[in-house]
Amino acid sequence: MTSDQQPPYGYVDKKDQYLKRLRRIEGQARGLQRMVEEDQYCIDILTQVSAMTKALQSVSLGLLDDHLSHCVVDAARAGGAESDAKIREASEAIARLVRS
Repeated sequence: MTSDQQPPYGYVDKKDQYLKRLRRIEGQARGLQRMVEEDQYCIDILTQVSAMTKALQSVSLGLLDDHLSHCVVDAARAGGAESDAKIREASEAIARLVRS
């Protein structure tokens, strides 16, 4: 890696797992569209929306954990403005997740 390249992100070791989960979620979204097209029962659709939401939350929490344990920890070790920025960025991401 040269000095102008950014180090790999914290999720790089789990990238295949995340992609697999996101493809499954994509399939769930297509299933939801199909349910609406086929005039399925409202509660059945809502149940599937809830399952998809939980799956997305799981991905989000995993990515957040990877970010904290890699990007934020590395920035904290470096200290200074980069550290402050990464901590602020992580706090803002957590706030967005809590609001969603």
